[in-house]
Amino acid sequence: MKRRRGFVQMAVLHLLEEAPMHGYQIMKELEIRSGGNYSASAGTVYPALQEMHEQEMIELEPTSEKKTYFIQEKGKVRLKEFRIRKEGAFWSNWEARWSWQNSEEATHLKELIDLWETELRTAIRQTRSTPENSQKLIAFMKEITERLKNEDY
Repeated sequence: MKRRRGFVQMAVLHLLEEAPMHGYQIMKELEIRSGGNYSASAGTVYPALQEMHEQEMIELEPTSEKKTYFIQEKGKVRLKEFRIRKEGAFWSNWEARWSWQNSEEATHLKELIDLWETELRTAIRQTRSTPENSQKLIAFMKEITERLKNEDY
């Protein structure tokens, strides 16, 4: 889930392209645009703002009483690059992503991933005592990886 901050950064740049905002406004607007499915936290938004500020994509408005951010040229360039690579309307994708994240299917998949990870770690520990089994585990993981790559989901 490390990519989330990048996705949040894109969302913040889209917002700041529309109008300068302070952190709380950004958090509220991200929640609204997700249809209420994403509750932006200060622990996500402010580090993203700081990183974008350090990269000179955004700047603080000098005349504002609150820390109000606005987009800089580097931020506009990043948005342009993003738009070239991605399809569809950003805010529709934003809402769909967070809606799915809160769905029953996503919750079930996360639970299964956690269970799978636990079982995989157990299998890895077991291969330490029987190195010949490590080749079986490697083959199994390669097979599963190939199946995931080749399936049409």
